[in-house]
Amino acid sequence: MSYVIDRRLNGKNKSTVNRQRFLRRYKSHIKRAVEDAVGRRSITDIEHGENISIPGRDIDEPTFHHGQGGRQTQVHPGNKEFSPGDRFARPQGGGGGTGGNQAGDNGEGMDEFVFQITQDEFLDFMFEDLALPNLIKRQLTGTDTFKPVRAGISQQGNPSRINIVRSMRAAHARRIALSGGSRKRLRAALAELEVLRQTSPDDLIAIQALQEEISALRVRVERIPFLDTFDLRYNLIVKQPNPSSKAVMFCLMDVSGSMTQATKDLAKRFYILLYLFLRRNYERIEVVFIRHHTSAKEVEEEEFFYSRETGGTIVSSALRLMQEIIEDRYPVNEWNLYCAQASDGDNWNDDSPICRDLLINKIMPAMQYYCYVEITPREHQTLWQEYQAVAEHFGDSFAQQQITDAGDIYPVFRQLFQKRMAT
Repeated sequence: MSYVIDRRLNGKNKSTVNRQRFLRRYKSHIKRAVEDAVGRRSITDIEHGENISIPGRDIDEPTFHHGQGGRQTQVHPGNKEFSPGDRFARPQGGGGGTGGNQAGDNGEGMDEFVFQITQDEFLDFMFEDLALPNLIKRQLTGTDTFKPVRAGISQQGNPSRINIVRSMRAAHARRIALSGGSRKRLRAALAELEVLRQTSPDDLIAIQALQEEISALRVRVERIPFLDTFDLRYNLIVKQPNPSSKAVMFCLMDVSGSMTQATKDLAKRFYILLYLFLRRNYERIEVVFIRHHTSAKEVEEEEFFYSRETGGTIVSSALRLMQEIIEDRYPVNEWNLYCAQASDGDNWNDDSPICRDLLINKIMPAMQYYCYVEITPREHQTLWQEYQAVAEHFGDSFAQQQITDAGDIYPVFRQLFQKRMAT
């Protein structure tokens, strides 16, 4: 039996068969395919989605069927060749066929199910479970944003926010309260009338008087309006201040002469991945690009990735420039400060202790998170060792990792920005 499934996206990211439920069901297959694709293709090559293959056995749906019923006796052959724990080789050939390169006349199988995820879905799975560590929502004076929140029930409001259940409940309570005495007297009059008809059927005057009273009581009860304007209830919506989570990410890249073209390419790939992650997951985020050799300079995105300027290596120049920018433009009480530094580890020996002191005494106390990526296949040098001392002082907000080839970029990135449990 063949099934035709329409997975074309409709409005609000839905489809006629609920594409999102389908993606959640095969999430493990899609995540593995995305991780393989990231390692296979260039980081910048994300202009299209990815073809996902799912084995046919994993898409089979459970079915109900009738058994043979009744009591049955079955005799199964014993196993004389294998015992628990034994391993045996996989049978040769394809599933259900005779195997080998020869055609068979029996057996059946099922091809893998292949579908394509979009670019947005690819990035969603790519950056899943990633977040900026230690992000704090700060209350900013004069730049507060507000979000509407429900604050109970009100007797006045917009007709579009009317609460039907509460309004009908209030109307019902009002009718019960206003007509309680009349209904009680009506029930008593009906009982008197019934007794009078049984005991004194000839007393027509008394019977007529009770009937008139009953009619008047019924009219009084029916005059009470079913729904009055006094009964209307509305959902009360108030504006609640929403603390801002503004953040700035400093990107520090070493462009000294020791950084070969291949090393710079790996660093650029890492920063491109970081830039995509920030722009996709956060609205109020600023990125500051700093290139450094013997001197540091704040540059634009284009110059950061494609400038050919080079020179010696003094890492402290970039740290001092970052500190100056923070003091001038990003107050600590208003901004979440982050930094991602990439280098090959080569630095002027006398400058590495200066970098350590700058980080410990001035920069790290104001930082939410600082990550250092060393791109080198060689042994670590003095800069890495000095940064280890920083990590001992700021274990929760400082991290360092090593990248040796392009395949390490995405795993290292996920390790650095893995979403942490709130404590």
